[in-house]
Amino acid sequence: MAERRRGRPTAVADVVQAVLTRAGLAERVARAQVVAEWPRLVGPQVAAVTAPESVTPDGTLFVRVATSAWMTELQLMAPQILAAVNAGRGAGRIKTIRWLLAH
Repeated sequence: MAERRRGRPTAVADVVQAVLTRAGLAERVARAQVVAEWPRLVGPQVAAVTAPESVTPDGTLFVRVATSAWMTELQLMAPQILAAVNAGRGAGRIKTIRWLLAH
């Protein structure tokens, strides 16, 4: 008969986090979560005219923008957006946002 493990069960999220940490991927996954969280982080008005695409290993976030006028506005707002994106984040902070005009 197999020996039963004593104590509390381990949450799946904890196991996944441990595996990612051991593999050196935890910070990269944390950065990538910005893509899914984008609408909540930047609000509905900015989310309606943007689409986050990817995050590089060094922390650069690439975001498509609907028009050049919005791109200009977002470049001016970049410090505030970067602060909102990184608020409360330990690992996986975004260092730079690159705005790309949608085709």
